[in-house]
Amino acid sequence: MPTPPRIPVASHARRRRQLMRLAGDDAILVLPAAPERVRSRDTHYPYRQDSDVLYLSGFAEPDAVLVLVPGRSHGESLLFCRERHPEREAWDGPRVGPEGAADALGVDDAYPIDDIDEILPGLIEGRRRVYYHFGRDTDFDLKLIGWVNQVRAQVRHGAQPPHEFLELGHLLDEMRLSKTAEELKLMRHAAEVSVRAHEAAMRAVRPGMREYELQAELERVFRAAGAEPAYASIVGAGANACVLHYRDNNASVRRGDLVLIDAGAEYRGYAADITRSFPADGRFTREQRALHDLVGAAHAAALAQARPGVPYEAGHNAAVDVLADGMLSLGLLQGKHEDVVASGGYKRFYPHKTGHWLGLDVHDVGDYRIEGASRLLEPGMVFTIEPGIYIPPGDTSVEPRWRGIGIRTEDDVAITRDGHEVLTAGLARSADEIEAFMAR
Repeated sequence: MPTPPRIPVASHARRRRQLMRLAGDDAILVLPAAPERVRSRDTHYPYRQDSDVLYLSGFAEPDAVLVLVPGRSHGESLLFCRERHPEREAWDGPRVGPEGAADALGVDDAYPIDDIDEILPGLIEGRRRVYYHFGRDTDFDLKLIGWVNQVRAQVRHGAQPPHEFLELGHLLDEMRLSKTAEELKLMRHAAEVSVRAHEAAMRAVRPGMREYELQAELERVFRAAGAEPAYASIVGAGANACVLHYRDNNASVRRGDLVLIDAGAEYRGYAADITRSFPADGRFTREQRALHDLVGAAHAAALAQARPGVPYEAGHNAAVDVLADGMLSLGLLQGKHEDVVASGGYKRFYPHKTGHWLGLDVHDVGDYRIEGASRLLEPGMVFTIEPGIYIPPGDTSVEPRWRGIGIRTEDDVAITRDGHEVLTAGLARSADEIEAFMAR
């Protein structure tokens, strides 16, 4: 599989310029890097950069702040980052350092992060608006307020503090929602790696093995391709598939179980997100197939709505119509279709929405509704389609043969000019396709 190139430095610079045009010349935009998180005592969780900082710079180190100052004559894009430190780099790996940031990232200037208290108040002074993600990082919120207060303290001496504090996501989320051709290449690659990983798990599954063995097989494929898990992999066998965000992944896979795997690779920051439900011994039972086919029909109905100009929620509504009909015809619910839909009765077995935006975050940024109405799909938007049905093992309102079956089918879909592209189309989806693949 050919490896797509990284997002070029020039593309990051173009994104920064576009964001600054939207913000206006009297604004300042402040974007701190994601903090490192302690896992236990003196060990840390694997570091993952804040998605907005990645989007605008490609910079992957902690202890940094990206500052955009539109219209500033001495340079609009500034990075505060860690200085080079040979001793620390011997322990933690190389650093770009302020000296290398301009060439590596295309920013106009870079300064040591230890100098930010001295420099940033001067950049804030004279700017009417501050764009920032308030509430994400309480510690950094307090730092920013402190810098602004330093400017306010100098009002008697002619300083001009900002008058407005605005949510950065109002501008940046809409930019990130529409994916460029460069981004789509990376997302296709993440999807292809994820397809191969799911196929490896389908080949490896055997009754008697543990769920974490399948997780290991998935993540082996991710790592071998230079990717990593985009989120905590879900591997639920039997009734564990009815737990939507099942995390334990330590139960035995029994003969006759369905195995639900919800897992995706992240490649150079961009995520894939796939779910498949398949039989541990290669063949669906009659009840498992009936429910799997129902979810497949709901998936097809939602996918048919994936085209420009259609409201985003039309896909969910189409899937709900199919699932409600199926639940009634199979005897899982009683009553009339319109009542089951209007009252939300179907949510007993289908409690979630049919998808979400996808990109640098698995649940990516972007509004789903604008002025109270579902937004219309546009080329460049990428989202998941993931209908499901989950019948708890202890639900005595249904026949025993249905209990403990959980099924979800999820694919990644990009809107194109004339319809859609299923980025994860290479993975067997229907019951027939899954059985045929597993038989091989």
